[in-house]
Amino acid sequence: MRASVAALWLAATVTAAGCSNKSDDGAPAASITPTNVTLTPDQRKHVRLATVARSAYQRTIEATGSVDFNNEQATAVLAPISGPVSQLLVDIGDRVKKGDPLALVDSPDFAAAISAYRKALTTAHTAHRLADLEKDLVEHQGIAKREEDQAQADAANADADVDAALKALVSLNVDPKIIKAVEQGQPIAHIGGVIRSPIAGTVVDRQITPGQLLQAGTTPTFTVADMSHVWVMAQVADSDVASVSVGDSAEVTTSADAKRLTGTVTKISALVNADTRLVPARVVVDNPQGLLKKQAYVGVQIHSRQATSGLLVPVSALLRDDENLPFVYVAQSDGSFARRPVTLGYRTGDQFDIPAGLKAGEQVVVDGGIFVQFMQNQ
Repeated sequence: MRASVAALWLAATVTAAGCSNKSDDGAPAASITPTNVTLTPDQRKHVRLATVARSAYQRTIEATGSVDFNNEQATAVLAPISGPVSQLLVDIGDRVKKGDPLALVDSPDFAAAISAYRKALTTAHTAHRLADLEKDLVEHQGIAKREEDQAQADAANADADVDAALKALVSLNVDPKIIKAVEQGQPIAHIGGVIRSPIAGTVVDRQITPGQLLQAGTTPTFTVADMSHVWVMAQVADSDVASVSVGDSAEVTTSADAKRLTGTVTKISALVNADTRLVPARVVVDNPQGLLKKQAYVGVQIHSRQATSGLLVPVSALLRDDENLPFVYVAQSDGSFARRPVTLGYRTGDQFDIPAGLKAGEQVVVDGGIFVQFMQNQ
């Protein structure tokens, strides 16, 4: 009986001891704090330090944008005449000069305007001939003076009709050669309407198709824009808008060409996009070679003119830990180097503003940081 009790007590003791050892092995290990790095005098020769100081700088805001034509240098071409489109002469992307034909229209308005001008010229010619005749008769006392006055009034009215008919042809963009032919009494084989470009530029939109019936003064036909200057609609984060002002300079780059094009911020929207939390800012960019195409996506750097200040450190001083968090090595009074996590602010050139993690007057490793990190990991 005693032996049995002793055996049970021994088994319980062993079990308790086993449970105690298991609990100790599963205890969380103490957090490991990186120790400072101490280098030999020879190793120090490979390390360069810089003193952290508060400096003034101007921010550069990074954004993306899309290209649009300059609406202030673009013209929507309305149909000047009614009738069906017989032929399209240009397509989107074509460059045109002022007065170039864009489309042909089988228009009764066009024919009627030419006919009216021809009739007005004939009437005016007859009226002037009669007025001259009446004048000659008055001089020879053949008729009363009032009859000459009436003839002169009829000639003046005929001239006014000619002027009105001519203006109608000009408003319809009739070819000057056709107008001259009408004035010279020459026959015109085919009278067809022409839609002409009011400005020099690029055809950026076309709203008509062959056979479509146009209504004079209301049907939009083409949009012609001067693409030597374009709008880039930059999408600025709402947190950066306070640093952007009208008049700030900007640089625009495309994925297809590494060349940077310069521009100027001309307008900042008063509204924030509810979905993206971005604010559109309009940048007018010189585009003499036509590198920027409508609706192309571009990168935008806006150089703020507003002065700000911060603790600036070179980009070379920044390293990343295993969690990709930034840190620097700070020189200590005992000659060692301590790893210090930092918060990155805005980048200006080859420097970062450090809003948290450093103090003015401290010295950080700006060259040789990777070597210091290697020594710390040994």
